[in-house]
Amino acid sequence: MLTKSYLCDTMETKEKQREEHIASLVRQFCQEKLDDEYAQLCEKMVRRLGPTTLATGRQEIWAAAVVYAVGSINFLYDHRFQPYIRSVEISRYFGCSQATVAQKARNIRDLLHLSRFWTNPEFSTQYIKAQNPFKRLLMQLF
Repeated sequence: MLTKSYLCDTMETKEKQREEHIASLVRQFCQEKLDDEYAQLCEKMVRRLGPTTLATGRQEIWAAAVVYAVGSINFLYDHRFQPYIRSVEISRYFGCSQATVAQKARNIRDLLHLSRFWTNPEFSTQYIKAQNPFKRLLMQLF
């Protein structure tokens, strides 16, 4: 007979394995298409979401949505910024619908209380942090 403790441990292990797999997917994408800074920020977001949040749904959708969410905060889809990639390339890479990825990314931003631009230093690149117009505005006020 299986004990409750054994079942809980097994579920926690599977959830942790899913989290690790999603983290490896985002790292691989970022290393191939972006850079190390994006890899670190995306992995950080996976860890913030945690194994319980990531327990259901396609892992590729979660990975794509994490990259999409971090990218939207950092102007990744604007060709005037580097690195640059089109959002559709993220969904194609992971074999997911662009609409599904965009919706999941919005859910992630809502879940983590992230706005789209400038106010998320935890998931912003160094370049975006340095370019933050609100930072300059606050410095001028004081």
